[in-house]
Amino acid sequence: MTFLIPFIASFLISVVLTPLTIIFAKKFGFVDNPKVHKHPAIVHTKTVPRAGGIAVFAAVFLCVLLFFNPAKELFGILLAGLILVIIGVVDDKYELNSWLKLALQALAALIVVLSGVGISFITDPTGGVIRLDTWRVVFDFFGRHSIVVFADLFALFWIVWVINMVNFSTGVDGQMPGIVFVSLMVIFAATLRFIPTDPNQLVVSQLALVGAGATLGFLIFNFFPAKIFPGDSGSYFLGFLVAVVAILSGAKVGTAILVMAVPLIDGVFTIFRRIAEGKSPFMGDRKHLHHRLLELGWGQRRIALFYWLLCAILGSIALFLPSVQKLFAGVVVAVIILGGLVWLNMNLPQKDQG
Repeated sequence: MTFLIPFIASFLISVVLTPLTIIFAKKFGFVDNPKVHKHPAIVHTKTVPRAGGIAVFAAVFLCVLLFFNPAKELFGILLAGLILVIIGVVDDKYELNSWLKLALQALAALIVVLSGVGISFITDPTGGVIRLDTWRVVFDFFGRHSIVVFADLFALFWIVWVINMVNFSTGVDGQMPGIVFVSLMVIFAATLRFIPTDPNQLVVSQLALVGAGATLGFLIFNFFPAKIFPGDSGSYFLGFLVAVVAILSGAKVGTAILVMAVPLIDGVFTIFRRIAEGKSPFMGDRKHLHHRLLELGWGQRRIALFYWLLCAILGSIALFLPSVQKLFAGVVVAVIILGGLVWLNMNLPQKDQG
């Protein structure tokens, strides 16, 4: 019951709030009209409400208030999440500058880091650990504080990176929420083994389940044909939640990277490809893996299920393989995905517009 009730509660709250968000989005113009929004990555043909992150964040927020004891880390997570949702909703309506959005994402990540969420070590694939908390700067500012330089910088980079990689994976209906749901469930499973020795992992497990429940409730309305899109508010918040939970779960960064290997590698490849083409890394196009699969004749449901299945398989590998084998599996997966992306981009027609 410790896990089941928060999960069911977040799921039901999300199921109730998502239709209300659809009404809100339609009434106030938070919609994606492909006739007006001329973005090359668009694949839908009808006007669809956006701002789905409002429902998901509200479900997580309410469940944290209901089931969690107050803590400065949780306050920082909720505050940063709220900022990201607001940024995303405004961007859904007014198309903010990409560099401004990146700066505000970094601000949200900084809030979480200052609240005490950080990566003090990462696991060495050979069996040891790499400490990131060796350089600490102490200062007085209305009390004694400290900055763990390498740990905090790594956490900042990790959070902002995952936010944007998850945002890149919002290609077809249901794709991104399904990836996030699987990722959070894998992280939840990974934390269970540490609860007997580290009681703090119970809170992390519950937070992962609350996020998974809220995501699943939203996914019902986002699966093809979508009644609502997550929008930037949804992708920002859910990417942020995966990044933070991975940190809190004992630096399960490697686990999160492996389970989300497909969208993460696709995102990194996309950034370098755009830079190599002399374009902004934030300039949208139709060369993501999901776009290439559409050009091969795959339907949106098939593509979404393909991503979910790959994430589930990689998540199982992440849970059961030791570190060295996990690293080997990650390298193999990366080579396969990169090879597939290069082949698709070289052999399929170039469709940057429309």
